[in-house]
Amino acid sequence: METCISQVSKKYSLTPHRVRSIIRKMESEPVRFFSGKPELSEYEAFSNFSPHSVVIDGKTYATTEHYFQAQKFVNTDPEWAEWVRQSPTPKTSKSRGGNRTHPIDPNWDEIKEDVMRVALRAKFTQSDRLYETLMSTGDRHLIEATPYDSYWGEGKNRKGKNRLGVLLEELRAELRVPKKKKHL
Repeated sequence: METCISQVSKKYSLTPHRVRSIIRKMESEPVRFFSGKPELSEYEAFSNFSPHSVVIDGKTYATTEHYFQAQKFVNTDPEWAEWVRQSPTPKTSKSRGGNRTHPIDPNWDEIKEDVMRVALRAKFTQSDRLYETLMSTGDRHLIEATPYDSYWGEGKNRKGKNRLGVLLEELRAELRVPKKKKHL
């Protein structure tokens, strides 16, 4: 690390102290992500719209958005749930998931965060690259920088619940803890 700091220091005519200060600031800045925003593209994979498929209960979902939206109907209208799962894009999946001519699970508000947890766990444990990206964020806050959703993201006024970011932080902490080996 010191060699790297020294090289950066020389290249940009900065003192090593200044380089360390910049690194500390970068390490404390929140990670902001949102699909389709080029300035936030480094962590775009954290979005449920990112093109990373997951396999859950033997079925492949094109994105975690597909899984999340389909689960609204899996117990109330399985045919519609399958139609949602097979949507050509995450945007279409979200639109179909918002369709209220098909009955959603009556407990949806109580289970939706658990459904999201299942989706996120699958996404970040089924891909080494995504796992490493999540773990590379250290202890930084993760913020879905969407102006359109103040429940899953920060919303237009940046005071939303940011539940997607919070659930990602929870998953990251959980994945850090090494599993205990069973003794035979």
